[in-house]
Amino acid sequence: MKLSSGTKIVVMSVVAGLIGGGVAAGGVVHFTQNDQAANVTTAKNSAVKVNENNVKGKSSATKAFKNVSSAVVSVINLQKQQSLQSDFFGDQTQNRDSDSSDLQTASEGSGVVYKKDRNTAYIVTNNHVVAGSNAIQVLLSDGTKLTGKLVGTDEQTDLAVLKVKADKISEVANFADSGKVEAGQSVLAIGSPLGSDYATSVTEGIISATKRQVDATDESGNSLGKANVLQTDAAINPGNSGGPLVNLAGQVVGINSMKLASSEDGTSVEGMGFAIPSNTVVTIINGLEKDGKIERPALGVSMVDLSNVSASDQREVLHLPDSVSDGVIIVEAQDDSPAAKAGLERYDVITKIDDTKVSDSGELRDALYKHKVGDSVKFTYYHKGQEKTVTVKLDKTTSSLNNAQ
Repeated sequence: MKLSSGTKIVVMSVVAGLIGGGVAAGGVVHFTQNDQAANVTTAKNSAVKVNENNVKGKSSATKAFKNVSSAVVSVINLQKQQSLQSDFFGDQTQNRDSDSSDLQTASEGSGVVYKKDRNTAYIVTNNHVVAGSNAIQVLLSDGTKLTGKLVGTDEQTDLAVLKVKADKISEVANFADSGKVEAGQSVLAIGSPLGSDYATSVTEGIISATKRQVDATDESGNSLGKANVLQTDAAINPGNSGGPLVNLAGQVVGINSMKLASSEDGTSVEGMGFAIPSNTVVTIINGLEKDGKIERPALGVSMVDLSNVSASDQREVLHLPDSVSDGVIIVEAQDDSPAAKAGLERYDVITKIDDTKVSDSGELRDALYKHKVGDSVKFTYYHKGQEKTVTVKLDKTTSSLNNAQ
């Protein structure tokens, strides 16, 4: 998943060429020094010695890291090499897969073991970490290398589930309620920045925002709509994708997915990473385990947040009373869609799904996705200034409903 707001986004898997190029060896370390000699006074004939360390790993961050670090893994995406071969006349080229046994590391990311069920352990990671793989390897924190099998992926949320044999798995992570996470709360990001050479690295920061809404696109640049994510200033680097963002109890509150690298004008940005909230993660991984894919209910509408419309248009075009300041405007209801069948029209403003208020399109999706295909759901909306309710029978997302909800 990438942001598409005109800013430069780094998706947190790391390509093989970067690792193979020896990033660690090629890095440059800059030391600073004062041109003037420092004045240091020491006693004659006294030797400096190492004193007892008074910390001894008792900090909350250290305890949280120890609680979950053994469940964090590196995920290695293996792909067949591609070769270019000219035809007999030399005027055409074509891609040809190399021998199936000739697999190379295409990218590396992170993941976290969240469940053991008899002889099988389950790992959550990002969809973009495993995309295009011909085989997957999972590297445990103790260096053990296992073969991973893909259970299912979901491009919409950028999540994927893998499974491995459980006999080497010693620990699984637990999820916390991301709905109770607060801005300013301390968190740790754990993963493999720049690949497995730096596996189980940990950085510390805070939750910068709990409901940051970003535009998401797939790897081809197609819009996936809005995504609600946690924002953190914990350092997240290529290779951290799929690793956990944990609270100081060692519970997973999110899955690290992306970072903001620069603003629209090219200004470099630091300390802006994004994680998929754990409540979203749990819903998706349960669905992937069950069906291998996520089938979502859809209204069949394109929409815009009411907050993006001027106050004058809210009054003169939508005819909304002054008491209504939040909601989602239907821009178009597609023919034969669930919304159209229920009588919802262009410029209707949805304010509630069942008894849940919806302030924007992200909240509408969250409320909608709590239901299943075929559910009948009550919508509260304003039509030409009048509050109404309607029951909509939800249909599944299809190709005819692309870029609609």
